[in-house]
Amino acid sequence: MILNNVVTVGRELQVHQLARQVGREIFSADDITEALDIVARENPDLIIFDYRFSPADIKKFLNSLDKNSQIVIAAVGNDGAQKYSSQQFSDAGVNHYLPGSQDYHKLIEIVKKMQRQSEPDVNNFFADEIAASVCMVGKSASALHTLKMIKLVAESRCNPVLIIGETGTGKEVAAKAVHNLRHSARPFVAVNCAALTANLLESELFGHVKGSFTSADREKTGLMELAADGTIFLDEISEMPLDLQSKLLRVVQEKTFRKVGGTEELHCKATIIASSNRDLALEVQAKRFRADLYYRLDVCPIMISPLRSPERKQDIPLLAEFFLKTSTICPQKAGKITSITKIALESLLQYDWSGNVRQLRNIIDRAVLLESTDKIGLSSIVIDSWKFNQFSVNSESEKIKDFSLDKAERQLIARALQETHWQKTKAADLLGISRATLYAKVKQHSIECLESDAEESSSLSKAESAAV
Repeated sequence: MILNNVVTVGRELQVHQLARQVGREIFSADDITEALDIVARENPDLIIFDYRFSPADIKKFLNSLDKNSQIVIAAVGNDGAQKYSSQQFSDAGVNHYLPGSQDYHKLIEIVKKMQRQSEPDVNNFFADEIAASVCMVGKSASALHTLKMIKLVAESRCNPVLIIGETGTGKEVAAKAVHNLRHSARPFVAVNCAALTANLLESELFGHVKGSFTSADREKTGLMELAADGTIFLDEISEMPLDLQSKLLRVVQEKTFRKVGGTEELHCKATIIASSNRDLALEVQAKRFRADLYYRLDVCPIMISPLRSPERKQDIPLLAEFFLKTSTICPQKAGKITSITKIALESLLQYDWSGNVRQLRNIIDRAVLLESTDKIGLSSIVIDSWKFNQFSVNSESEKIKDFSLDKAERQLIARALQETHWQKTKAADLLGISRATLYAKVKQHSIECLESDAEESSSLSKAESAAV
């Protein structure tokens, strides 16, 4: 449990040592004046006063702080020789009182409480408690339908379970939701079928006996066995080689398997959940997937819509806000970037998200790294324009000549000004830039107010003046 910045006020060495247990950076002040300077410069999470400061001293300090300050104040007593009561410190505005400088465990509890209070309220991002337990963000019709199917399958004895969806849509999240509803206390074992060769995958799944092949110098327990009576999740099962598919079919049908090179029949008690980013019916037609295995898997499939689909697109702002509030990519900015501008969200809604939820999360993490204000603006939303690479060498110069960063910036600024009827403060807020930057950009791009816009802006200004 660590806080970013902690300030100690006083010269008591043990209090400094106490602060080092809970802070990444420790700032020490000898007196209240120096403490006020440090607070103004560093904006600490916690300030600890040693026993030399009375309740009246601390009250004087608090009165000198900004009234909106959210800094937590703790006071440390003189190890038994108490001059003031905890109530007196409380009345002075101290949040927590530690009787002595050895009260490390009490300080830890204080820090834990602070961190719980600072955690974002994420309940608004989920349809219900089940969705919240596995972070299934979304309240669209598509998200609700997926959640309904997850509950239906989990409450049944359906085994195996098939989950279909494009890369990055959240298939493993859905698999964990089924697992948590069915037997959350049991093991959840995942294996990526596309990441291993046929021989390695067979050995990983079923295990092998000693001497079954050249490097098998000892017996290996397979993932099927490790899953026990929990869940084995076969991610991207469409990438599994055909000969291994036949062995998996036997497990699905008979609920038994043998280790590589072994003769003993082992019982498979686990729920088998398979996922695919391909249409398995088309894979069957192309002879790349066994029809009999497909029909065994396709009992009650859970379909996850891509993020660009109309029925799921409304979840994009919700997902973007959730990823912003839970991003850990830049700890020093935690809690400092509070929202995303309207025009930045609009740009997210217009993108087709070929990488789906995973790609959106990466874009928000990148925006957090790039953003220097308290709101993510359009300039921090950087999405790779990989589609331009599809143009041929001959036609690329002809097709791409209309694409210009200057032209795009001019159009966005002009649009923001038109939407806000040339109210520059509102337009700057929409764009996520300062008013001074907006003025400079308007001048740089020679953006002029049209007569109709000027008349509307003038009438709005008059109406606002009359209202005042």
